[in-house]
Amino acid sequence: MKSILDTRPALAAEIMKVAEVAGFLWEKGWAERNGGNITVNVTNEVGCGCSLPDKALAGPFAIGETLPNLKDCWFFCKGTNRRMRDLARDPMANGSVIKITEDCAHYYIVADAVVPPTSELPSHLAVHNWLIGKGSSYKACLHTHPTQLVALSHNQAFLQKDVLTKLLWSMIPETRAFCPRGLGIVPYMLPGSNSLASATIAALEEDYDVVLWEKHGVFAVGEDVIEAFDMVDTLNKSALIYRDARAMGFVPDGMSEAQMADLARAFNLPK
Repeated sequence: MKSILDTRPALAAEIMKVAEVAGFLWEKGWAERNGGNITVNVTNEVGCGCSLPDKALAGPFAIGETLPNLKDCWFFCKGTNRRMRDLARDPMANGSVIKITEDCAHYYIVADAVVPPTSELPSHLAVHNWLIGKGSSYKACLHTHPTQLVALSHNQAFLQKDVLTKLLWSMIPETRAFCPRGLGIVPYMLPGSNSLASATIAALEEDYDVVLWEKHGVFAVGEDVIEAFDMVDTLNKSALIYRDARAMGFVPDGMSEAQMADLARAFNLPK
């Protein structure tokens, strides 16, 4: 059976990035069962020539809200109830390419099989709508369950604004360099809810690229899914260093404020 990827190498390359990251998430233990979600804006990669309804396999389906910045946009989405390990193995059997309709309130499933997209699609699309509205070049949204970051979220002391950001930045220079906007915090809310989506966008509006959902996981945005993954991976590495130091029986010193300021100046990082 011919795939939509056969004549669109740029789209195939983006979806292969998703498959690669899905495998990383499973290997790290951050994607138990069907946990986590990935959506990527692939409008530029699809290009012209994939008309509707000729290629539509199913739809239109209601998004549940009108998202005016998404008119005629295309997305690749992890399928609902699909496992990251299966997405890594066969992305087109475990994910969907969808097209948003002209009314910005519905979508079609286009290729290659009728795989319903993630149940969290409305909240992911709301973030993509916001990203486009602010003129961002970010195309990828990633939700996953990094074990050590989630563990830290069970301590209320770490949920105050920028407490974890400063702690994690201080564990290793790379975290300050590669996650310069730090870690936003969203208090516990029902997974998949509109309130969680709204709170996540509010945190991103404060200029974070990664947001920690209390007792749940993280939501990250980036130029592509590799960049989003790398930021989460780097932050969780700092959480591991902190955990291991505490397990060894001491509280880690962390880099001083002066050392982090020197780092920021050297790499021209935001304060």
